[in-house]
Amino acid sequence: MENKRILVTGGAGFLGYHLAQNLPRRGAAFTAFNDIAPFFKDEYPEDALLVNVDVRDADAMHKLIRDNKIDIIIHCAAALPLWRRQEIMSTNISGTRTTLEQAQKCNVERVIFISSTAVYGVPDKHPLVEDDPLEGVGAYGESKISAEAVCAEFREQGMCVPVIRPKTFIGTARLGVFQILYDWVDSGKRIPIIGKGNNLYQLLEVTDLIDAIWLAGTVPPEIANDVFNVGAQHFEKVKIDVGALCEFAGSGARVMPTPAPLVKGALAIFEFMKISPLYKWVYGTADKDSYVSTQKIEEKLGWKANYSNEDALITSHRWYLEHKDELASQKTGITHRVGWDQGILKLFKRWL
Repeated sequence: MENKRILVTGGAGFLGYHLAQNLPRRGAAFTAFNDIAPFFKDEYPEDALLVNVDVRDADAMHKLIRDNKIDIIIHCAAALPLWRRQEIMSTNISGTRTTLEQAQKCNVERVIFISSTAVYGVPDKHPLVEDDPLEGVGAYGESKISAEAVCAEFREQGMCVPVIRPKTFIGTARLGVFQILYDWVDSGKRIPIIGKGNNLYQLLEVTDLIDAIWLAGTVPPEIANDVFNVGAQHFEKVKIDVGALCEFAGSGARVMPTPAPLVKGALAIFEFMKISPLYKWVYGTADKDSYVSTQKIEEKLGWKANYSNEDALITSHRWYLEHKDELASQKTGITHRVGWDQGILKLFKRWL
């Protein structure tokens, strides 16, 4: 993607923020970022174009792509699981179709679609490979499956549309549900894990994801035009990785196993009552193995991870510690760039 003109949809989000830091250093000729959310302008290059354009708005997207002579689109825009179902389905499916339609009309070289391993649901078989059955959990997982089908349509029409399925990715400035974890760890609390913590749960450091995106945008189209899992290559049992984070913090925090059926049942009730930020994909998979094979992207694109789960958690937590005072005055929200309202979890934090 060196010397290319790049558009990042969903550019105000966590991944968009990191792409803004990374793409210019790698030699992108021009970067544009669009979103319906506000931008923190001081976090973006001075010469970057920041626009509030909805990916569902065909005319606005066409103008944005055409007028800025975009070569490559990195399609990150997505409504996250805490959004209303209607918004999730509309943004994630219709927004993807609109983006691809306008990219096709403007002869964009390739559109890299950021999907999710949520498309696999909660399977019993691991590691997951790219041609395993897709059974999304909730509106978000379902929408990503449908959006991938839209990508396949355009791929059949001759477009280059690489699809990347990342595991949950974290890193500097990642908040959302992880701010809850970091707050509890920093407070020296017992950290409840659903079940005994003997399951393997793979994460991904955001810069490793950016490496995958860069490769998908630079290798020959006939190699890139495929679907790729991305996740940490080194990860341990949940109790070990979270335990390593607690040890790093030095706050006295420690891992506390819990009875999975009881806790998951309670969290389902709290979610239904809208008093907990933890949605089904989070608590439904927390006590299960959840990891993908990265063999395909390693072999086809030459990708490799630089961070383990432990590295990624500690890197992210270190950033939280450096910024926690300013974060304390920040409003909560429903994106990964801000903290989430802990709701009833605040009450349990007092007891632990």
